[in-house]
Amino acid sequence: MHLRTLLFLALIGFGALQHFQNREIVHGPGVMVQDAPLQKDLEDPEVETINGYSLTPLATFSIKARVLSIKNYHMGREADLSPIDLALGWGPMSDEAVLDKISISQGNRFYFWHVDAFPIPRKEIETNSANMHMIPATDSVKDVLKSARVGQVVQLEGYLIEARADDGWRWRSSLTRSDTGNGACEVVLVKKISVL
Repeated sequence: MHLRTLLFLALIGFGALQHFQNREIVHGPGVMVQDAPLQKDLEDPEVETINGYSLTPLATFSIKARVLSIKNYHMGREADLSPIDLALGWGPMSDEAVLDKISISQGNRFYFWHVDAFPIPRKEIETNSANMHMIPATDSVKDVLKSARVGQVVQLEGYLIEARADDGWRWRSSLTRSDTGNGACEVVLVKKISVL
């Protein structure tokens, strides 16, 4: 075989492998995750430093949820802390029968959804899903986050935080699942994560 043919076949094989490894997980209809995220306010938090930023925990946070969308970031100040956003869903937003009727995307640190007709009430979409900025506490957590796939159910524990820099920049997490729009995303310092 010619070198060009071998290179072409290698590229096709690599592309097929990438597609297989990153394809969406399909479960069929039914709620995958019943419970809403849990959080508890902190009275005397210990400030941590990551990449030169001070992170103040605002609340403990744990969630089991279905991955609705994934967006990696490489540029911008927030990417220094959070290289990945996960749009996560629980309750009716973990049900494939519902999700099949909702178009979901992410961009510029936001999560967007669109429906032609509501499969569930708007409020249920808004309160059972969220875009979350993930700050990995360790390299192993970062590896798991980077390997996440749409459709997987993940469980994570950590803190909702406020990040600050010496020049006055700050990034504060939402502390409720009922808000929408700018400032409604969770900023999560992820201490533990597993794929279920």
